[in-house]
Amino acid sequence: MIPSATPDAFDVAAYRQALGGFATGVCVVTAQTDEGPFGITVNSFTSVSLRPPLILWCLDRASWRHDAFATAERFAVHVLPVEDRELSDRFAWGVCQLSSDEFDSSSPEPPRLKNALTRLDCVARDRIIMGDHLTIVGEVKGFETRPGDALTYYRGRYGAAIEPTS
Repeated sequence: MIPSATPDAFDVAAYRQALGGFATGVCVVTAQTDEGPFGITVNSFTSVSLRPPLILWCLDRASWRHDAFATAERFAVHVLPVEDRELSDRFAWGVCQLSSDEFDSSSPEPPRLKNALTRLDCVARDRIIMGDHLTIVGEVKGFETRPGDALTYYRGRYGAAIEPTS
Protein backbone atom coordinates (compact mmCIF):
# COMPACT_ATOMS: atom_id res chain seq x y z
CA MET A 1 0.00 0.00 0.00
CA ILE A 2 1.22 3.48 -0.83
CA PRO A 3 1.17 5.69 2.29
CA SER A 4 -1.00 8.79 2.24
CA ALA A 5 0.81 11.99 1.39
CA THR A 6 1.40 14.87 3.75
CA PRO A 7 -0.26 18.14 2.69
CA ASP A 8 3.15 19.59 1.73
CA ALA A 9 4.08 16.72 -0.58
CA PHE A 10 0.85 15.63 -2.22
CA ASP A 11 1.66 13.25 -5.09
CA VAL A 12 -1.00 13.81 -7.78
CA ALA A 13 0.16 10.81 -9.85
CA ALA A 14 -0.08 8.47 -6.85
CA TYR A 15 -3.48 9.95 -5.98
CA ARG A 16 -4.74 9.33 -9.52
CA GLN A 17 -3.48 5.73 -9.28
CA ALA A 18 -5.31 5.32 -5.97
CA LEU A 19 -8.54 6.58 -7.54
CA GLY A 20 -8.08 3.99 -10.31
CA GLY A 21 -8.76 1.37 -7.64
CA PHE A 22 -12.46 2.20 -7.93
CA ALA A 23 -14.06 0.36 -10.84
CA THR A 24 -16.36 2.60 -12.84
CA GLY A 25 -18.73 2.28 -15.71
CA VAL A 26 -17.81 3.94 -18.98
CA CYS A 27 -20.18 6.53 -20.40
CA VAL A 28 -20.21 8.79 -23.43
CA VAL A 29 -21.95 12.14 -23.08
CA THR A 30 -23.28 13.64 -26.30
CA ALA A 31 -24.53 17.12 -27.07
CA GLN A 32 -25.39 19.22 -30.08
CA THR A 33 -22.75 21.97 -30.27
CA ASP A 34 -22.04 24.92 -32.55
CA GLU A 35 -19.63 22.58 -34.39
CA GLY A 36 -22.14 19.72 -34.70
CA PRO A 37 -22.85 16.63 -32.59
CA PHE A 38 -20.01 15.91 -30.13
CA GLY A 39 -19.25 13.05 -27.76
CA ILE A 40 -16.90 12.75 -24.79
CA THR A 41 -16.02 9.69 -22.70
CA VAL A 42 -16.48 10.06 -18.95
CA ASN A 43 -16.29 7.77 -15.96
CA SER A 44 -17.19 10.48 -13.46
CA PHE A 45 -20.93 9.84 -13.67
CA THR A 46 -23.37 9.14 -10.85
CA SER A 47 -27.00 9.25 -9.88
CA VAL A 48 -27.85 12.12 -7.51
CA SER A 49 -31.60 11.89 -6.85
CA LEU A 50 -34.65 9.85 -7.84
CA ARG A 51 -37.16 12.65 -7.11
CA PRO A 52 -36.44 14.73 -9.06
CA PRO A 53 -34.40 12.45 -11.34
CA LEU A 54 -30.92 14.02 -11.23
CA ILE A 55 -27.51 12.80 -12.37
CA LEU A 56 -24.09 14.41 -12.52
CA TRP A 57 -20.89 14.09 -14.47
CA CYS A 58 -17.58 15.94 -14.38
CA LEU A 59 -15.77 17.70 -17.20
CA ASP A 60 -12.06 18.56 -17.10
CA ARG A 61 -11.77 22.34 -17.35
CA ALA A 62 -8.54 21.95 -19.36
CA SER A 63 -10.22 19.79 -22.02
CA TRP A 64 -10.36 21.35 -25.47
CA ARG A 65 -14.01 20.18 -25.51
CA HIS A 66 -14.84 22.03 -22.30
CA ASP A 67 -16.63 25.01 -23.83
CA ALA A 68 -18.83 22.90 -26.11
CA PHE A 69 -20.13 20.75 -23.22
CA ALA A 70 -20.05 23.41 -20.49
CA THR A 71 -22.60 25.49 -22.38
CA ALA A 72 -24.84 22.69 -23.67
CA GLU A 73 -28.37 23.02 -22.30
CA ARG A 74 -29.30 19.45 -23.33
CA PHE A 75 -27.13 16.36 -23.31
CA ALA A 76 -27.44 12.58 -23.25
CA VAL A 77 -25.46 10.14 -21.12
CA HIS A 78 -24.87 6.70 -22.67
CA VAL A 79 -23.71 3.66 -20.70
CA LEU A 80 -21.53 1.72 -23.13
CA PRO A 81 -21.77 -2.00 -23.81
CA VAL A 82 -18.61 -4.07 -23.38
CA GLU A 83 -18.06 -4.28 -27.16
CA ASP A 84 -17.73 -0.47 -27.52
CA ARG A 85 -14.15 -0.13 -26.21
CA GLU A 86 -12.97 1.52 -29.46
CA LEU A 87 -15.80 4.08 -29.28
CA SER A 88 -14.80 4.89 -25.70
CA ASP A 89 -11.17 5.40 -26.72
CA ARG A 90 -12.14 7.59 -29.64
CA PHE A 91 -14.28 9.93 -27.57
CA ALA A 92 -11.67 10.00 -24.80
CA TRP A 93 -8.64 10.89 -26.95
CA GLY A 94 -9.59 11.13 -30.61
CA VAL A 95 -12.19 12.66 -32.86
CA CYS A 96 -15.17 13.82 -30.83
CA GLN A 97 -17.52 14.72 -33.68
CA LEU A 98 -20.14 12.06 -34.30
CA SER A 99 -20.63 10.78 -37.82
CA SER A 100 -24.21 10.58 -39.09
CA ASP A 101 -24.26 6.77 -38.91
CA GLU A 102 -23.33 6.72 -35.18
CA PHE A 103 -26.39 8.42 -33.78
CA ASP A 104 -30.12 8.78 -34.18
CA SER A 105 -31.09 12.32 -35.12
CA SER A 106 -34.80 11.66 -35.60
CA SER A 107 -35.81 13.57 -32.48
CA PRO A 108 -35.12 16.99 -30.98
CA GLU A 109 -33.24 15.32 -28.13
CA PRO A 110 -29.44 15.38 -27.92
CA PRO A 111 -27.64 12.99 -30.31
CA ARG A 112 -28.43 9.39 -29.30
CA LEU A 113 -25.78 6.72 -29.79
CA LYS A 114 -27.34 3.68 -31.43
CA ASN A 115 -25.70 0.91 -29.38
CA ALA A 116 -25.89 2.20 -25.78
CA LEU A 117 -27.08 -0.08 -22.97
CA THR A 118 -28.74 2.84 -21.26
CA ARG A 119 -29.35 6.38 -22.45
CA LEU A 120 -30.44 9.28 -20.27
CA ASP A 121 -31.74 12.43 -22.02
CA CYS A 122 -31.00 15.40 -19.76
CA VAL A 123 -31.43 19.12 -19.37
CA ALA A 124 -28.59 20.96 -17.61
CA ARG A 125 -29.80 22.03 -14.19
CA ASP A 126 -26.62 23.26 -12.51
CA ARG A 127 -22.94 23.76 -13.20
CA ILE A 128 -20.47 23.90 -10.33
CA ILE A 129 -16.74 24.57 -10.65
CA MET A 130 -14.90 22.25 -8.29
CA GLY A 131 -11.11 22.36 -8.52
CA ASP A 132 -9.94 21.47 -12.03
CA HIS A 133 -13.34 20.11 -13.11
CA LEU A 134 -16.80 21.43 -13.89
CA THR A 135 -19.55 19.35 -12.29
CA ILE A 136 -22.64 19.29 -14.50
CA VAL A 137 -25.93 18.31 -12.88
CA GLY A 138 -28.61 17.16 -15.27
CA GLU A 139 -32.32 16.52 -14.83
CA VAL A 140 -33.32 13.33 -16.62
CA LYS A 141 -36.24 13.97 -18.98
CA GLY A 142 -36.34 10.52 -20.59
CA PHE A 143 -34.40 7.28 -20.77
CA GLU A 144 -34.08 3.93 -22.51
CA THR A 145 -32.32 0.79 -21.35
CA ARG A 146 -31.69 -2.70 -22.68
CA PRO A 147 -29.99 -5.86 -21.40
CA GLY A 148 -26.28 -6.46 -21.94
CA ASP A 149 -22.83 -6.47 -20.37
CA ALA A 150 -21.39 -3.03 -19.53
CA LEU A 151 -17.93 -1.67 -20.27
CA THR A 152 -15.97 -0.86 -17.09
CA TYR A 153 -12.65 0.78 -16.28
CA TYR A 154 -10.41 -0.34 -13.41
CA ARG A 155 -6.73 0.42 -12.72
CA GLY A 156 -6.20 1.80 -16.22
CA ARG A 157 -7.80 -1.13 -18.04
CA TYR A 158 -11.13 -1.96 -19.55
CA GLY A 159 -13.25 -4.77 -18.18
CA ALA A 160 -16.86 -5.86 -18.10
CA ALA A 161 -19.75 -5.85 -15.68
CA ILE A 162 -21.55 -9.04 -16.60
CA GLU A 163 -25.33 -8.90 -16.45
CA PRO A 164 -26.71 -11.53 -14.07
CA THR A 165 -28.72 -14.32 -15.64
CA SER A 166 -32.13 -15.06 -14.22
